[in-house]
Amino acid sequence: MPELVHPRGWRLDASTLGLRDDMLDSLPFDRAFAAMEALEGGAVANPDEGRQVGHYWLRAPELSPTMGHARTIGEAVEAIEELADGVRSGRYRALDEQPYTDVLHIGIGGSALGPQLLVDALGDGHLAMHFADNVDPEGLERILADIGPRLRHTLICVASKSGGTVEPMSCLDVVLAELGRQGLDARTRLVALTSPGSKLHKRADKERWLGILPVWEWVGGRFSATSAVGLLPLALAGADIRGFLQGAREMDTWTRSTVPAENPAAVLAGAWHVLGGGKGNRDLVILPYRDRLGLFGRYLQQLIMESIGKKLDRQGNVSEHGLVVYGNKGTTDQHAFVQQLRDGRNDAITHFVHVLADRRGEERLGDLLQDFFLGTRRALVDADRPCLTLTLEEIDAPSVGGLIALFERAVGLYAELVDLNAYHQPGVEAGKLAARGAAALRERLLAALTERPRRLEDLAEVCEAEANDARDILDRLVATGRATRETRGYRAHRPLDG
Repeated sequence: MPELVHPRGWRLDASTLGLRDDMLDSLPFDRAFAAMEALEGGAVANPDEGRQVGHYWLRAPELSPTMGHARTIGEAVEAIEELADGVRSGRYRALDEQPYTDVLHIGIGGSALGPQLLVDALGDGHLAMHFADNVDPEGLERILADIGPRLRHTLICVASKSGGTVEPMSCLDVVLAELGRQGLDARTRLVALTSPGSKLHKRADKERWLGILPVWEWVGGRFSATSAVGLLPLALAGADIRGFLQGAREMDTWTRSTVPAENPAAVLAGAWHVLGGGKGNRDLVILPYRDRLGLFGRYLQQLIMESIGKKLDRQGNVSEHGLVVYGNKGTTDQHAFVQQLRDGRNDAITHFVHVLADRRGEERLGDLLQDFFLGTRRALVDADRPCLTLTLEEIDAPSVGGLIALFERAVGLYAELVDLNAYHQPGVEAGKLAARGAAALRERLLAALTERPRRLEDLAEVCEAEANDARDILDRLVATGRATRETRGYRAHRPLDG
């Protein structure tokens, strides 16, 4: 297959995949291209929720199906730029009239992975950026300890499209409690990233938060990097968000080509399909050869695996389809799992991301990095292991925008080729429901504990629970001092007198 080259300097070399153009021509790309065109035109792409999928409109508002969408998208970008410039310039200040020094972004899943990747790749370090992306109490404690007394000069951004997502809202409660302990007013330092009219939007409006930025219902979390979720942290980190959006826009234009061998997203999707037998039988390994792109593999894990990992196809047939994604960065991975990629099971497609220019101009180390990339690629090719190379001139805002848009389109096309809905996540929703059930079980177990020890089996039966679930919850209650475990069973904790 020929190398694909974009005027901006992006290149996709698929010659090392072992594919021929006619292999792509045999796939149902006509159907896939038509589906993508309908999606961009405003068709309901997520029938489970009756939603459109409009992340492409975020970088090309004129393509949105209504003038209202186009206007509000433009207004949101302007509001993001105004807020970020105000914070970075010192026009917006903390209550003591000192400039902000830190930003704490609270989010989960795509509301954290995208911003983390973007800030790590493009941030200038002017503001210290922190990300609370889990409900691990020790993890949040470490973040707050790292911020320390600078909390009084910290802007806090809360990303939750629904406004009721448990993880970010629980983290926010802890941060607000810490602000209260320090006697700090929260409202003047809080920004909400949420859907218009959501619970979070109403709360932020009532409490007069510093800012409220829209994340529309038609923007999925893993596709939200070019929405306010990604743009605000990126702007606060000093990056060119207009250039970032322009790069995504240019990639969208390039990947609308209906000639598969001339469309880099179609080449990716086609390679995943042909080499994986249409069943996801090959893993996707992501190897970016720059530290600034070290989080790219984690970002793509969610984008691809949440979109493609589905039990049923669109016809309701059991598919149990999925693409396993993993990777770190070169040259780190050469000392991690390249040994298996070359000599072990032949079940992966390696995606190299190669960057030509060095931001710091350190030619010797950059040359050495390239040497290792070329050596690793040659080792895989000589062993007949499929790989491809994405080359960027440099890591800048347009290039990163283009990278994200390329894989978003590849995911959409691949899903159409295998007849999957890429835009829902029933497995994630099932996990959320089960988590709520576990919380309710904890309350029932606490109510069932008495001063008299009760056997695990009895507690599980009275609480209508599986024994292993009950045991895990009870053991945590013991570890946190809310219950006691004895040879005869579990009982309510009673502190010693005196």
